[in-house]
Amino acid sequence: MSTPHPLRIGNFSGFYGDRASALREMLTGGELDVLTGDYLAELTMLILARDRLKDPCAGYARTFPRQLEDCLGLAHERGVKVVTNAGGLDPAGLAAAIRELADRLGIPVTVAHVEGGDLTAAHPGTLAAHAYLGGFGIAACLQAGADIVVTGRVTDAALVTGPAAAHFGWRPEEYDRLAGAVVAGHVLECGTQATGGNYAFFREGDVRRPGFPLAEIHADGSSVITKHPGTGGFVDVGTVTAQLLYETGGARYAGPDVTARLDTVRLSPDGADRVRIEGVRGEAPPPDLKVGLNRLGGFRNEVVFVLTGLDIEAKAALVREQLGDALAKSRPDDVRWELVRTDRGDADTEETASALLRLVVRDADERVVGRALGGAAVELALASYPGFHVLSPPEKASPYGVFEDVYVPHGAVDHVAVLSDGRHVSVASPQETRPLDDVPEPPLPEPLPPGPTRRAPLGLVVGARSGDKGGNANVGVWARSDEAWRWLAHELTVERFRLLVPESRDLPVTRHPLPNLRAVNFVVEGILGAGVAARHRFDPQAKALGEWLRSRHLDIPEMLL
Repeated sequence: MSTPHPLRIGNFSGFYGDRASALREMLTGGELDVLTGDYLAELTMLILARDRLKDPCAGYARTFPRQLEDCLGLAHERGVKVVTNAGGLDPAGLAAAIRELADRLGIPVTVAHVEGGDLTAAHPGTLAAHAYLGGFGIAACLQAGADIVVTGRVTDAALVTGPAAAHFGWRPEEYDRLAGAVVAGHVLECGTQATGGNYAFFREGDVRRPGFPLAEIHADGSSVITKHPGTGGFVDVGTVTAQLLYETGGARYAGPDVTARLDTVRLSPDGADRVRIEGVRGEAPPPDLKVGLNRLGGFRNEVVFVLTGLDIEAKAALVREQLGDALAKSRPDDVRWELVRTDRGDADTEETASALLRLVVRDADERVVGRALGGAAVELALASYPGFHVLSPPEKASPYGVFEDVYVPHGAVDHVAVLSDGRHVSVASPQETRPLDDVPEPPLPEPLPPGPTRRAPLGLVVGARSGDKGGNANVGVWARSDEAWRWLAHELTVERFRLLVPESRDLPVTRHPLPNLRAVNFVVEGILGAGVAARHRFDPQAKALGEWLRSRHLDIPEMLL
């Protein structure tokens, strides 16, 4: 029996709100077998849950049907399957909407969907509670002939492992192959972040309009990451490394189908805009499934005072004192002041002479938040520091969400593929599981010999990519040469990280070395509070935490500079 041809699988969406034209660009840019669209993040599930409170039919990503209306005929003509998690909280509803669209356009496509991860009823008080499902429900839909597969909350990588398992006929216990597809899926899932978007060394290519990525996946689980010819951006070992480190933790990258060992990943150039991924090993998945819980955390409001010119610290102190009585009377649960020194001396514009003083209040009671910031801040307009003004007046208190993880056994979820003819196909739980034990720290390279150093920004010699997982943040830092890795592996310890990122000093910080990637990955627990929806921090998703780290100065060997 001949080996199936490599599967060419692309991405056209990395989040809810991504480039609307990407579906057409990918369909017309070159040959593909499958296109995947990732719409779901922790915050997106909360947005959809709040939408559903207003409209019971609003539980899926409304932008996807609009994209598909323009491109459904083209996808059918080219024989490209489309797999997306745009179903959000209502995959059955989105599948029905797509069938109606196809009937209206007269395009004969079959639509299937995956369901079973909705555990909201089992978690009272939540707006949405969904298990992260794996890829075998998607595989069952495709093997039954579906042209379009809609899911809800599956893992991001499942959008790739499902089509790969269907195409190659992989069995659930073929862990190395599945792990290879998971790694490829993790690179693709955020769209143009794999082709130069949000990349530390963005000046090395033209990233004004990066093309979306695709992977050529082989039967053994190895893959090549690339993009359509002539599209913007670039693909090299650095862009792939950056995305591999994004929102990950240690060497074991767990999922519902397989645990991929990130410490076994090997990357190598494979020509222009081509990077080969091979050597990935896999293990049985953990015994429990992750469930994301979204609930209403309370209400928040904020006001940003603009402080211009001289005496910035004194002006900030005056405002804090003037609002002290109002805050003491209303007593909100959480009051946060933050002075952002964007000002500089002898500035030639008013904006660059100004600093920002941000006040955020939170409370479970909407009225408390309203009293805390309602009239009190506005009443200072003629009675406070010279040059008083705010970016915008306080508005009504707005609700904010809280995200947390819980875990349930695989058997607690009914993972089902619903085929186009209405048949339900149950997806079996894994026959084998393995607890997520820590991986022993790998051997590190020999340190660089002593030599002259120069005080300089860390980012001159390393890249970084950071992101969020609930209330935690990760910062992956990688070197681009063996010599820089020898220095980085010994220099950027947990202690050094805490000195460079003072916010982390009183928080648990774990370092995970990944020598094959010449990288260290830091996980900082609790730095984002209750998650992105709570907007606990100036950068609530830690998107720029890595860039801040790269801007910090330390003594760097001159041979690396």
